[in-house]
Amino acid sequence: MTSGLWELVLKGVWVTIQLLVCSALLAAAVSFVVGVARTHRLWIVRFLAGFYTEVFRGTSALVMIFWVFFVLPPAFGWQLVPLWAGTLALGLTYGAYGSEIVRGALGAVDPAQKEGGIALSFTPWQRMRLILLPQAVPEMIPPFSNLLIELLKGTALVSVMGMGDLAFSGNLVRLALQESAEIYTYILLIYFVIAFLLTRVMRGLEKKLKAGVGKTPERKPDLELKRPETTNVGGAV
Repeated sequence: MTSGLWELVLKGVWVTIQLLVCSALLAAAVSFVVGVARTHRLWIVRFLAGFYTEVFRGTSALVMIFWVFFVLPPAFGWQLVPLWAGTLALGLTYGAYGSEIVRGALGAVDPAQKEGGIALSFTPWQRMRLILLPQAVPEMIPPFSNLLIELLKGTALVSVMGMGDLAFSGNLVRLALQESAEIYTYILLIYFVIAFLLTRVMRGLEKKLKAGVGKTPERKPDLELKRPETTNVGGAV
């Protein structure tokens, strides 16, 4: 490929990274808000959070992108740029999956920890911030890592809006060179490299968060049991 075509691909990589970061931040915020709401003591809050989760988990991300980009503008009289339309659609969709990760991790915390917070007269927010989240967040990292990789691959869907992401740029290069195998091999390798780096970063974050959590207590030296000394008479000294 010529330098100009490589420059087009690199611009697509930058757009993909921008979209990934923005949609991941939105998805993370939605995940924690909705996931915590799923554990709320009020049934109406749990119902609304569950309704949101089921709606966005049960719809196609591609159709959601179409809906946000093509349906919302006529309905409300404004137009979203492709980057923000893709961020909104992907963030809300993958945030629904993330909310189940948060809910499951919070539910997996030992009930005795919650009872201890109640015994200490902690408010619900204090129990969540000081007891539940510090123990639940490290357990969320592996599934969140998988979800982040899925989100990276989902960013290719925004090419249907004409957004110049990696997939769209790769298709333009393919049309220019009339060479599919070489171009799409490069695109696959670029996605793999980005996913590999994300996996390394998330694994390092997991180790850092788990440091100091659930450490095995130090073993004390075993006390040696000495056999009582006896006399020839048969009595202990």
